[in-house]
Amino acid sequence: MEFPARIVTVFCYTLFFSVLNATMFNVAIPDISRQFHLTPPEVSWVLTGYVATFGLGAITYGKLADVYPIKLLITIGLLLFNAGSLVGFFSRWFPMLIAGRLLQAVGGSCIPSLVMLTAIRYMPVAMRGRILAAVSSTIACGGAFGPIIGGFIAGNFHWRYLFLVSSSTLLAIPFYHRLLPAEKGRKERFDFLGGALLGATVISFLTFVAQSFLWGFPAGLLFLTGFILRIHRADTPFMLPGLFRDRRYRNGLLTLFLALGTAFGMMFTLPLMLRNLNHLDTQAIGVVIFPGAMTAAVLSFVGGRLSDRIGSVTVVQIGLGFLLAGYSLLSLLAGTRPQFITMGLIVSYSGFSIVQSSLAKTVSLTLSPNQSGVGMGMYNLTFFVSGTFGAAVAGRIIESFANGPAFNPFVAPRAEGYSNVFVLFFGMVACAAWIFQRTFSAAEPLPGSAREVCEKGVG
Repeated sequence: MEFPARIVTVFCYTLFFSVLNATMFNVAIPDISRQFHLTPPEVSWVLTGYVATFGLGAITYGKLADVYPIKLLITIGLLLFNAGSLVGFFSRWFPMLIAGRLLQAVGGSCIPSLVMLTAIRYMPVAMRGRILAAVSSTIACGGAFGPIIGGFIAGNFHWRYLFLVSSSTLLAIPFYHRLLPAEKGRKERFDFLGGALLGATVISFLTFVAQSFLWGFPAGLLFLTGFILRIHRADTPFMLPGLFRDRRYRNGLLTLFLALGTAFGMMFTLPLMLRNLNHLDTQAIGVVIFPGAMTAAVLSFVGGRLSDRIGSVTVVQIGLGFLLAGYSLLSLLAGTRPQFITMGLIVSYSGFSIVQSSLAKTVSLTLSPNQSGVGMGMYNLTFFVSGTFGAAVAGRIIESFANGPAFNPFVAPRAEGYSNVFVLFFGMVACAAWIFQRTFSAAEPLPGSAREVCEKGVG
């Protein structure tokens, strides 16, 4: 079937508010902490809890889409998303606020997962890149406008009103029912125990990394062992054991974790650096970040179109090169004028958006049709988990190297910790580039590569 442009527009509309809801709360963290008298580890659950639940929800919806119609799942997800917004808006104590955020994440996580799955399920391979590019461009726009909108609302009204911004997503439900194709549910049991074990594994490891709770690591290993045993013994497992037997799929996720996790760490580091070293207020920080994020929004669309024309593998390699160049600049420019930092941000954000838009297509082409739902759900889970990991690592480095030494000998005084973050991120992206190069450049062409599409077209 021909994939109508209207449904892509509706997808991007709801996805924008989903991403906006994740990023605009960053600037309200100090206000929330002050109102509820919270320590930094306690208030961080406003973000950490949301991201962890969002990632788990993404893979769960991907698996549910193998059993239930996408139209039904999106409707339920958007209703839960807005129910969480109401709970958060009327919250008068912190546990109620966290409940609202978690409920938002449970509902909102349906959007990126089912958008990608719909593109994979109904779009021809030759056009898949541009749809995923539109998704990446929307994510970049949400990331760009989030701090600006959040700072305006929290500064002029109250942080509670941030919960109401996403209520307009309810308007999209009738359009989904009209535009999405009708599907029949399949008689297949859903492995709730397997999903619960995977969720417990992720939450335990994130608690260990983000909150430094030592019990999280052994607990994560225990739950992971249980999950592996479950998927090998269950009749209809939450995830097919053979999913990770494909070397290209495994290394595609590893590339994603290493490369795009650094992008989340960069987004965490920059506001702190601009506040502590350049003494900028919240709105000024948003102005410094905005050009880079908007450049990313444009280039992610371009990257998706290029992946359809010259192949997604080549485009991923180009994006990784941009990331390496951007982190080199930021490691050198840390602590200098905001205008110079904006230049480094434009390069880094460009690499992030190009990799994000094209790597999703590369990974999707390694999956068989019966694995596409949970396979891309795992992709989204890896994406969000990498964000928590990148932010946690950045925070540790900033604290540990606040007084030096600096890995980059040319960095400005007092910027040693921030510069070291970008040096480490350069190393992580270099590892990701090496893994990706060895995995995909010498391998057989993926289905849907530019050459194969042309040959099929000629034939």
